Amino acid sequence: MDFLDTLHQRNQAFAADGFSSGLKMLPSQKTIIIGCVDPRVDPVDIFKLLPGEAVVIRNVGGRLNAATLETMAILRTVAEAAGQQLGTGWNLVVLHHNDCGIIGCYHHAPDLLSRHLGVSRTALDGMAIADPDAAVALDVAALKANPELPGGFMVSGLVYDVRTGLVKTVVPAGLLRENAD
Repeated sequence: MDFLDTLHQRNQAFAADGFSSGLKMLPSQKTIIIGCVDPRVDPVDIFKLLPGEAVVIRNVGGRLNAATLETMAILRTVAEAAGQQLGTGWNLVVLHHNDCGIIGCYHHAPDLLSRHLGVSRTALDGMAIADPDAAVALDVAALKANPELPGGFMVSGLVYDVRTGLVKTVVPAGLLRENAD
């Protein structure tokens, strides 16, 4: 049996025992988590998220880039179409981790990584690629500086340790902007 067969079997079990048709389109805990695609760092697993509790946006390195911001703009439109507002009362969590594969990309394909992050090759050197604590702080600062995001988000920056399974807070939760809208 190949893994696709395994996935189909697991889906059958989920449909029979874990599926809930009553989930809402927007997350019940009003939380958006931005994280890395690394399978060791799945927010559903490390935070024991229940179905429908959070929106999880993942990319290489979990870094803030144009695609992430575009996804958030679309989520804002989806929320508005559903009669809700993103921002006040919502959590925005930036989650990075140690031992990230983005470091290898930085050393072996910096031009590719600079395109992914939407920065020049020169600017890439200032993005703390090899330091997840500094990188998460940079990304939270970039979110705070983005006037397109609703200021009422409570934003925080966390770093997950792939050796221990523990998360530490690097940037404590605080308003995205004081002039929340």
